[in-house]
Amino acid sequence: MHSNHDLDAPAGPEIKFDDFLAVDVRVGTIVAAEPFPEARKPAFKLTIDFGPVIGRKKSSAQITEHYTLDALVGRQVAAVVNFPPRQIGRFMSEVLTLGFADTAGAVVLFKPDQPVPNGSRLF
Repeated sequence: MHSNHDLDAPAGPEIKFDDFLAVDVRVGTIVAAEPFPEARKPAFKLTIDFGPVIGRKKSSAQITEHYTLDALVGRQVAAVVNFPPRQIGRFMSEVLTLGFADTAGAVVLFKPDQPVPNGSRLF
């Protein structure tokens, strides 16, 4: 996740549509949320269900300012599912949960405004 300094940045360089399609963004439902006290920056460990094909994946998310563990379970989120896994301490983060920075730089999660099937792909 980037800082809210991105507000001052112009649009990124032009890309081809195939470059966009290479980034696989899917919707999933958070089925478990746990504290992650050993993370360098405050974060939660999420388990997200992306449906029968992709299954359940884990993600470390720096979303502690606006969300409680209880409020996260059952919530749909969007995540990039085709990055290589990242080791964060002893935790393996398998997907990148997506959000935007508020005016203070705290992360606000991105989700569809109506429920969609887990595993649905952004296009």
